[in-house]
Amino acid sequence: MSNRPRLNEVDSAFIIASEDATDPITRRPSLTHNREIENPNIIESSDSDSDRESLHSRSYARSIPNSRLSRVSTQPEHPVELSRIQTHRSLHSETVGRSRTQTSTLSRRRSQKPLPAFGAGKPYPPALPDQEEYVVEFDGPDDPLHAQNWPLSEKIMMAVMLGFTTFTSSFTSSMFSTATHAVAYQFGVSPEVGILGTSLYVLGFAFGPTFWAPLSELKGRRLPIIISMFGFTVFCFGCATGKDLQTVLICRFFSGLFGACPLAVVAAVFSDMFDNKSRGIALTVFSMMVFTGPLMAPFIGGFIVTSSLGWRWTQYISGIMGATAFTLDLFFMRESYPPIILVQKATDLRRRTLNWGIHAKQEEIELDLKQLVTVNFTRPLRLLFTEPIVTLLSIYMSFIYGLLYLFLTAYPLVFVGVHHFTSGVAGLAFFGMIVGQLIAGVVVLAQQPWYMRKLTANNGVPVPEWRLPSIMGGSILFAIGLFWFGWTGYREDIPWIVPTLSGLCSGFGIMSIFLQALNYLVDAYLMFAASAIAGNTFMRSLCGAGFPLFATYMFNGMGIQWASTVLGCVATVLIPIPFFFYKYGPWLRSKSKFAPTMPMPGAPNPAAGSTDDAPGTANSSLDGAPKEHQVSETRDEALRACVPRTRSEIAGEKPSAV
Repeated sequence: MSNRPRLNEVDSAFIIASEDATDPITRRPSLTHNREIENPNIIESSDSDSDRESLHSRSYARSIPNSRLSRVSTQPEHPVELSRIQTHRSLHSETVGRSRTQTSTLSRRRSQKPLPAFGAGKPYPPALPDQEEYVVEFDGPDDPLHAQNWPLSEKIMMAVMLGFTTFTSSFTSSMFSTATHAVAYQFGVSPEVGILGTSLYVLGFAFGPTFWAPLSELKGRRLPIIISMFGFTVFCFGCATGKDLQTVLICRFFSGLFGACPLAVVAAVFSDMFDNKSRGIALTVFSMMVFTGPLMAPFIGGFIVTSSLGWRWTQYISGIMGATAFTLDLFFMRESYPPIILVQKATDLRRRTLNWGIHAKQEEIELDLKQLVTVNFTRPLRLLFTEPIVTLLSIYMSFIYGLLYLFLTAYPLVFVGVHHFTSGVAGLAFFGMIVGQLIAGVVVLAQQPWYMRKLTANNGVPVPEWRLPSIMGGSILFAIGLFWFGWTGYREDIPWIVPTLSGLCSGFGIMSIFLQALNYLVDAYLMFAASAIAGNTFMRSLCGAGFPLFATYMFNGMGIQWASTVLGCVATVLIPIPFFFYKYGPWLRSKSKFAPTMPMPGAPNPAAGSTDDAPGTANSSLDGAPKEHQVSETRDEALRACVPRTRSEIAGEKPSAV
């Protein structure tokens, strides 16, 4: 007699369906048919004899006709819809849902522990005839629920609202810099200790995205932004009312930790809402909010500190702005992440139809704390340290971002120390950099027609390397601006306007590099854009926190001209990075585990034609070199999910020219 307990068909079907639900990568179209099962009524068990007897007592004799397990058609066959279901599943399995460790752990638990009684003497119900029939999906490519199909007015409202949210966070980062000496004087510490108020805030920028970005891929975009802006507001007011220095510094750190969420998530929201044709414009708005905020705060904070209001009002104003952003986001922000939109749709359908089998793929994902930490929270760091594209771009952007906060110390040394301006008036010199950034934004927008022609010629498939020419030009101008500032700002007999105008080159370089580098990361990593940006934000925020700490020593010890020369030389050494990516970027992406590889310009659109999977259609790099290891079918589907498709393309027709 066998020592292994036997299960009836209901238990076996339940185990098989549960295992398949936890591993969407390997699941086949049908959960109960077309699957080879060896010894379906026998499972391994290491339980005691009493457990075996208990299991035998729950072996029900109920038989299930084959017709009950066959596919039940609840709606007309629609090949487009079925194709989109498959694509959507692959997208989630490659983002938050994929975990071989989790699947094996759950399977092991089920094989070692007998199923509990269903309760009230009732037998286990049969499995759903075909779970795919109960999975909600978007109703074709024009479904108004999808964020890319929202009305343009609603997209613009969302962009402005989230732009203000991002501006508030970045504005607050440098608002405290003008209060450094006042805080140091009030609490009896050195100015270097007072600078920690700025550095700790930016340090919060470094650690925040490693939590907020994966959370946005798991729970959606709206929830993290609302939670973060509430926490940001609370700690801003806590900093304003702090009675000792340690309270002020701790609140500044947590303000930055919560304020980091918009920096990591808002760009992903824009990626959700805008397609390849308009994403560049949206990210231009985002980047301008990130960089104009820190440059506008010094002159506002300078006038506040020198007025009767005092330094605490620099934080009260930040708290008021945070409360405004929180209120707007709470009442007017819609969820834009497609998986969570489908979860909301499934919840509504269950409530209205009382059919509790209706669900979204995202709801099948089972996560425990270990997986959440080891897989999702570490993904930004894995991208940062294992992806050459993310690593090199992060190094370059970290240097630029660090200099942005270093200028908060360097500009007062020139315009207050050399030209004897007041703190508020000295802050006006930052408008040279702001104007340079605005010019860069206009230039990037002026390139959109050229980019659109390239995109149309490539059947709507974006090629990340098209973003790099702006970075090439901006890198050269940025280095020129550093030399210009240093060698015209150290002497009083040189008019103040001359070093101020150097900000045109510096600001243009900062904006063009940062803006197009973000676009490059989004185009290169698509569904992993939030994690790629989070890893990038982590590294550059560390530099933004560290650079102000040595800025005073560097400029006072070496002199303004030579300190700027050293920084200009480093900027010159980093110039070849965008040129390197322009030549070798396609090859690097073809070796990546995270970056989908785009087809050659002029090649057939992988989204067009038959809805059937065509392995290998997106597995060659731009120069036609094949991958060493063929990209899996799910990666191809994920790529197709991110490519906008017209109805003619879905029908297999040749896409018409735009």
